[in-house]
Amino acid sequence: MRSTMTEIVRNAPALNRFEIYEGDEIAGFAEYVDHEQQRIFHHTEIGEKFGGKGLASQLIKTALTETTNAGLRIVPVCQFVQKFLDKHDDFAADVDEVTPAVLGLLDNS
Repeated sequence: MRSTMTEIVRNAPALNRFEIYEGDEIAGFAEYVDHEQQRIFHHTEIGEKFGGKGLASQLIKTALTETTNAGLRIVPVCQFVQKFLDKHDDFAADVDEVTPAVLGLLDNS
């Protein structure tokens, strides 16, 4: 089900996350850590009242597109991002696996 309001996805690099807005209200976000040539997506959240509208997919698709356009590789620690990638193979060539080193980097950030 699609929302009837306009959704906008923005990168908020100062917060290390992409945000999706419905109207003037933040509906959710996808947090990341940039490390060398990788963007590590580690947490995605959509507000409860915004669930079921396809916003997570829209947010993740835009975040991944902007990531690859910036020449960065995608590392899907977040389950939302991994599930999206499982269904959309158009990003497959730009995905790196989650390694113990990546998880250690997240523990230290």
